[in-house]
Amino acid sequence: MAQLAASIVSHDEEFKRQVAALLRGCGVPVGIVEDRRAGGDAGGPDVVVVDIRGDASSGMAAIERLRSGHPAIAIFAIAGAAEPDLILQAMRAGANEFFPWNPGGASQASRSMEESFHGAVRRTATRHAAHSAGARQPCVTNVFLGAKGGAGTTTVAVNCAVELARLTKRPTAIIDLKPCLGEVALFLGVRPRFTVLDAIENLHRLDKDFLRELMARHKSDLDILAGSEQFDRPNQQDSSAIEELLRVLSRLYDFVVIDAGNMINSCAVSAL
Repeated sequence: MAQLAASIVSHDEEFKRQVAALLRGCGVPVGIVEDRRAGGDAGGPDVVVVDIRGDASSGMAAIERLRSGHPAIAIFAIAGAAEPDLILQAMRAGANEFFPWNPGGASQASRSMEESFHGAVRRTATRHAAHSAGARQPCVTNVFLGAKGGAGTTTVAVNCAVELARLTKRPTAIIDLKPCLGEVALFLGVRPRFTVLDAIENLHRLDKDFLRELMARHKSDLDILAGSEQFDRPNQQDSSAIEELLRVLSRLYDFVVIDAGNMINSCAVSAL
């Protein structure tokens, strides 16, 4: 697995020390570079961890600058708590990952944060290795999250997916993660045999052939993984399965479009 260079943007030296330890404990080689080299140019970092705990507005501005100037780097935002508004701000600014800060200790929250952080670093290393080896461009994922019901989120998501499939002629899928009966298949006039629940409940079987069986096909050549027919799923317990499903999809499709509904929940955060 490829070696990564990482930079930590913070005025808190203890925070820097703890994050550096997290980075080095994830199972892939990581070197720490100075903040002034942040930017993804030659010798610069592949990962930038931005501290937004104390001054969120300055942190968001730093994320925007990094993303604007260097679209290829991975940006991790770390906040004091997983507040929905803060998560949205960070994602809109350009962060790839968001973590609530729970350093050290044996608590469940601390272990969960460390596992999520290490997983994000390993995914970044895998993408970096694939890019270095000249592999195909990584899957582009577009997530649509509505401000409220009736805002037109599904309409925009469906039309985006159909146009991507039509114009690019590349493998494209749309995933309906809207809770309480999604409408993507209805909008496209398709009667699906399976839903996203069939996928996440059969992760152990989720290879290319099985996933193709679960997908419905639209006349535009768009593949559709329909929304749940259960009012209470997918839910918080399904978020890790949703993440794994999206990883599988990213290996099979060039474009993935997600209708995440209009509520910030664990599945929407996984998609983002």
